[in-house]
Amino acid sequence: MSVEFVASAALPTRWGQFTIHGFEEHETGKEHVALTYGDIGDDKPMLCRIHSECLTGDCLFSLRCDCGPQLQAAMESVSKAGRGIILYLRQEGRGIGLLNKIKAYSLQDSGADTVEANVQLGFDPDSREYQICKPMFDHFQITKLQLMTNNPRKIDALKDMGIEVSEIVPLHTEANPHNKSYLAVKVDKLGHMK
Repeated sequence: MSVEFVASAALPTRWGQFTIHGFEEHETGKEHVALTYGDIGDDKPMLCRIHSECLTGDCLFSLRCDCGPQLQAAMESVSKAGRGIILYLRQEGRGIGLLNKIKAYSLQDSGADTVEANVQLGFDPDSREYQICKPMFDHFQITKLQLMTNNPRKIDALKDMGIEVSEIVPLHTEANPHNKSYLAVKVDKLGHMK
């Protein structure tokens, strides 16, 4: 997969001073970003979160998922560690897009779970792809990760790309009445770690 680095800029946040780096996929025109913190220029395993865009959870503070709290927890963890990277990938709704995710939410309102809703719309339960990560990591010369994730698919995808995952750092957030069944489906149907 071909990706072009576009620009970097300072990004002050409540967790400290990150740097935001923009990338563009040549094939699709999708824009992705990496957030780096501290000195990432050595070959030690890098604390990392690969986060798929979730407008509703990350920006609108939806309680239907755990995306926003996971992103915030990852930023806080990177800040506390003093160094790390977060890849923010533009693949909303497990890769089905924002409007299809809203359609999936509507089906969930009628009783479907998150996997059933995606399948009823004609999609795989999880359509996300992680190949874009490789050229982004190559840009920063990162080959070893301490990966913040509960998703074994990410781990397998990174290993297939030749990225060493030296440690899995679980990323748990508190359940609420609106996302309790969603979190259970991620474990029961998508194989996420508890």
